[in-house]
Amino acid sequence: MEENSQCLQRAVAKILSVLELPSLETFTDQNREISQVVSPKSVAERLQATIEPRLSRTAAMAMTREHSLEPEPSKIDDTLVSAPMGSLYEVTRLRNLRSNPNAKSGPRVVEDFISKGKVSEAEAEELFHIFSTSLNHYLWGGIALVHENLASVRQSSSLLLAAILSVTALHIPGRGKTFDVCYAELIALVCDSMFERYHVLDGIRGLCIGAFWLSDVSWKLSGHAVRIATELNLHQSYSRAIRGSQEHIEGARLWYFLYVCDHHFSIAYGRPPVIHENEIITHHERFLELPTITQADLRLHSQVALFLILTRVYNTFGADIQQTLSEESLVRLRHFNIDLDSWRIKWEPLLAPNRYVLSYPAKGVILHLNFGKLQVGALALRGMTHPSDLIPDRRELVGTAINCAMGILQMVLEDMDVRTSVVGVPIYLSTMITYSAVFLLKVHQKWGSFKIGTDPVLVRDLVTRIITLLTEVRAGERHLTGHIAVGLTKMLDRFTAWEEHEQSHAQHIPESRQERDQIDQTGYDYPVEYSSFAWSGSEVPFYDQNYLPIGFFDVLAPTFDVGNGDHR
Repeated sequence: MEENSQCLQRAVAKILSVLELPSLETFTDQNREISQVVSPKSVAERLQATIEPRLSRTAAMAMTREHSLEPEPSKIDDTLVSAPMGSLYEVTRLRNLRSNPNAKSGPRVVEDFISKGKVSEAEAEELFHIFSTSLNHYLWGGIALVHENLASVRQSSSLLLAAILSVTALHIPGRGKTFDVCYAELIALVCDSMFERYHVLDGIRGLCIGAFWLSDVSWKLSGHAVRIATELNLHQSYSRAIRGSQEHIEGARLWYFLYVCDHHFSIAYGRPPVIHENEIITHHERFLELPTITQADLRLHSQVALFLILTRVYNTFGADIQQTLSEESLVRLRHFNIDLDSWRIKWEPLLAPNRYVLSYPAKGVILHLNFGKLQVGALALRGMTHPSDLIPDRRELVGTAINCAMGILQMVLEDMDVRTSVVGVPIYLSTMITYSAVFLLKVHQKWGSFKIGTDPVLVRDLVTRIITLLTEVRAGERHLTGHIAVGLTKMLDRFTAWEEHEQSHAQHIPESRQERDQIDQTGYDYPVEYSSFAWSGSEVPFYDQNYLPIGFFDVLAPTFDVGNGDHR
């Protein structure tokens, strides 16, 4: 019995030590000898009474100090103009006042969903290989992944691991169960990361990978990645890298990666970006003067330059999608188109073919040029309610937008390097394809009677071929391509029904000039059942504001409902 009691004492003492609680002696009467046997029941009761409030306090706020030495005088000088919170940390040394103590941890014992048997190591190796030799290179040459093997990823970040395996499984037919496991693991790790004190760069990379391909959580992952990056002071890496600090080059590179990720979804959703255009962004080409720059950096910075232009468009004309643009604003739109042309002339020759994605880097510039001009030209129709507003300058801009929309669809259909990338590229290309098809159908339906638009037979043919392509490509069942095909099919059916209605109606149109003029004034106001492409959320669950947004540039959104109104 005495032996058991001593064993219990040692166990309790160990628990108290791990939990940083008072020693076992404090639970006994001070007048008693320490060697006296303590009642196990008494210890348990007191231990529980002490632990519970401490755990509660720990969950609320962990007021623990760093165990490092006080800063040396030479290091204090470097922080004289630091942020106020930096001074607070310097005085208190409280861990919860900073996110990363810049201490590199050694090798750790890997315990993740692979070691737990949720995904076999062989399948994980296969998925990692596919990602590293294919999908990764659509992210501008592989900036999102700096590891050469799966073991290195597992040692570095479980969040990065879950993101890579989730995204890859999404693209492979028959891997639905694997995707479900990896996706659930990813979401759990993202939730955990929300309140973690210390973060690593690979965690940010994992969030970005998820954002670029997982459409239902893209906006949330993007914003969370930026917040963590600012906690790690990545926004300060550029200035230090420019001054010659090699260790900050990767941080600066990742900050530009985040800028592009943030603005991909800011533009798509029509929401203000998190990262603003300060000197780091506007002078981004200075970063390209560093000696360690690669083709991956050139590809990434071509995107930075593009979104600088599109963000100026957003900031110039605001987010009110019902505000009609003045004639002066139309002139500014033309200047933005010139800026986009200059962007293409500068960057297209700089982007070399990639061994994994062939000539897609340079051809992607053409796609982005057309998509940019499509978005800019579409603004000319914003808020339009009367045909008398269709002045020549407005018609010209809309005509450019129409040609660019057709150019995007034709390039996707006819250029093999682009066609084969439909399954693989981030969801921004899916947005391009869908927006182009929707824009052509909507513009012809609403403004075709006023000689705006193009041959409806050609539009129908392009959209039909796009639907066929998206239906035939091989991808996982949750990949966007199949759901876009379903949505566009429903939309095309409604468009065809509207055309048949119009043709039937045209047979009864009076021929007098007065009556024709009257029809011209009212022709754009179609019956509800034909003037709307509204889809219910249950019909097309993966095509709405949550999954594939239209956003700021959907100038016809007030008339044509494409979502169920939820927000993510």
